[in-house]
Amino acid sequence: MQNRLTIKDIARLSGVGKSTVSRVLNNESGVSASTRERIEAVMQQHNFAPSRSARAMRNQSDKVVAIIVTRLDSLSENLAVQTMLPHFYAEGYDPIMMESQFSAEKVAEHLGILQRRHVDGVILFGFSGITEKMLQPWRSSLVLMTRDAPGFASVCYDDEGAIRLLMSALYARGHRHISFLGVPHSDITTGLRRHQAYLDFCQQQQLAPHWVLSGLAMKQGYEHAAQVLTPETTALVCATDTLALGVSKYLHQNQRNDIQLASVGNTPLMSFLHPEIIAVDPGYAEAGRRAALQLIGQVSRQKELHQIVIPGRLQ
Repeated sequence: MQNRLTIKDIARLSGVGKSTVSRVLNNESGVSASTRERIEAVMQQHNFAPSRSARAMRNQSDKVVAIIVTRLDSLSENLAVQTMLPHFYAEGYDPIMMESQFSAEKVAEHLGILQRRHVDGVILFGFSGITEKMLQPWRSSLVLMTRDAPGFASVCYDDEGAIRLLMSALYARGHRHISFLGVPHSDITTGLRRHQAYLDFCQQQQLAPHWVLSGLAMKQGYEHAAQVLTPETTALVCATDTLALGVSKYLHQNQRNDIQLASVGNTPLMSFLHPEIIAVDPGYAEAGRRAALQLIGQVSRQKELHQIVIPGRLQ
């Protein structure tokens, strides 16, 4: 039977003190990786999970949800998380934050810990490498952000629509030589879908496309700016505002005032530093709100699984 062993038993079998086991259960720092792995292996071997009553005795909420972000310093994800939290607090949930660092292995590890701790639900910011098989045990109590998957609840941005809005705005201003700086197609949403929308618009309007697929980092936007700008280029669409910030630094350093920048993502930093950049707000805040309400509905069994697409708005 599950939970026959106590924390004291797990500590004895692992060769550590009870406080060390407690730190592992609470995902606290101060425990070496090897010790943590040994304790988790013992818990898994004996099918151990702390009971809800034990968790309540540690003054923790009996209602806990997890939010797994890709990076704790992601501006866009933080904007979404900010609108999730009030809804969780209002319903009596204690949210905990975890970071995947774009590692499928870390996601699997986090989900395993959360399952052993009987966490009620999970909001997971998706990325390439996460498989449906990995998520299957959480199907009824998980909301996937920024990516969709058959049979799972999700909240996504309108990637194609965001690029169409930018291209249409630039075209209306008379731009006919519009370059594109994106990310590899291994990223389905930000990469493949946004790039394909750019190519489709160029084909429809008979424009000559020119693009470079770099990466997500600001530094990569800076480093690839010269490559994506041709002598004819008058405007540049960036798949993310992070890339646009990198390109903007390159343009400033090279005293280039002849390029109109446009990007997906209207974070406060972007709009404050560079109001001249044409931007589409993908709806980060609305996505966070809808994701929280969706998960609360699923956990309380009042909502079916829905795939939600948040439309972008030209700023």
